[in-house]
Amino acid sequence: MEADAKRKLDEEFSALYKAHLRDVYSYAYYRVGNHHDAEDLTEQTFLQAYRHFERAQQESDGRPLRPWLIRIAHNLAANLYRDRSRKPQTPIDDTQHLSATHTTEDLVEGRDELARVLEGVKELPDDRREALIMRFALGMDNREIARAMGKTDGATKVLIHRAIKQLQEVMEREHGGRL
Repeated sequence: MEADAKRKLDEEFSALYKAHLRDVYSYAYYRVGNHHDAEDLTEQTFLQAYRHFERAQQESDGRPLRPWLIRIAHNLAANLYRDRSRKPQTPIDDTQHLSATHTTEDLVEGRDELARVLEGVKELPDDRREALIMRFALGMDNREIARAMGKTDGATKVLIHRAIKQLQEVMEREHGGRL
């Protein structure tokens, strides 16, 4: 019976992993800004999640576990930044080469605009940046974001509104344009 329960738990975790791997990686990438650290954070997130999976299932009361996973990734990213601030390292360029060059004006303008927005997002306080990443990069709704950040639904709605407003102000100040 014990082996059957373990196998069932492993199958359920495997399903959770497959369902949310992309979201956790995307969150980690937007949070840390490079693929290597994002892969490490994703791996650490799922390792930690596996250790506490059975308890999380019981405590979730049937609610989705994606906010729980994002919360784990959030905490691990915060630890990474805290650890790095204690022992600064020389960053290695995470250069990305495009596999094919595109010459269409729209594509170039779109990339430029995205780069400006991402630079603007970096200027936001951590909680506002986190909320925007969860909302727009991961497509999480306010309730999921609230659970992931440990806030109320109302506080999360206000946080996202203020984050968007501040990002618009940054974009206008830095780049002379609106979002």
